[in-house]
Amino acid sequence: MLAERQRQQFEALYALYAEWNAKINLISRKDIHNLYPHHVLHSLAIARYIRFTAGSVIMDVGTGGGFPGIPLAIFFPDVQFVLLDSIGKKVRVSKEIADAVGLKNVETVHARVEEEKRKFHFIVSRAVMSLPELVRISRKNISTEQINALPNGLICLKGGDLAAELHPYRRIAEVVPLSDYFPDPFFQTKKLVYLPLG
Repeated sequence: MLAERQRQQFEALYALYAEWNAKINLISRKDIHNLYPHHVLHSLAIARYIRFTAGSVIMDVGTGGGFPGIPLAIFFPDVQFVLLDSIGKKVRVSKEIADAVGLKNVETVHARVEEEKRKFHFIVSRAVMSLPELVRISRKNISTEQINALPNGLICLKGGDLAAELHPYRRIAEVVPLSDYFPDPFFQTKKLVYLPLG
């Protein structure tokens, strides 16, 4: 169950994203009305898959306007999130929105993953790059300290045919069709991919 404060934070997102989206194209203009199902709920598929332990540290690679990081940070107030993107104006918007809803567990970083040296329990991303490329540049950031029910690793939200990029990891990757979680037709082709790397 969400606390009243969390409900208010989620409710505040629409006006904030609509305002920022008018200035900086974070979300397709046609899609801003679908902010909750296509962006917030999509991000929260990760929360359906794993309940991060309090004290976990998570990096959102290629966060763009703050997805999946901001919805997850609202959902998990006792977990620290680092939202990283190489595009400065998008990082600035993520920071403004996180600040506006009062998130104290979010740090925004304007950098490439290759430049980030810290360790994290999990790295999350939403359709940012191919899995082999993400593994190559972010494996160094996975902590060896295990505090969650699942071994540390990558959790990615992906769409379409993933056969080729999953091939190197077919023995260890877990793939969850998001239609298992959400009935909306939008999720028919969407998947969550978990890759243990810890």
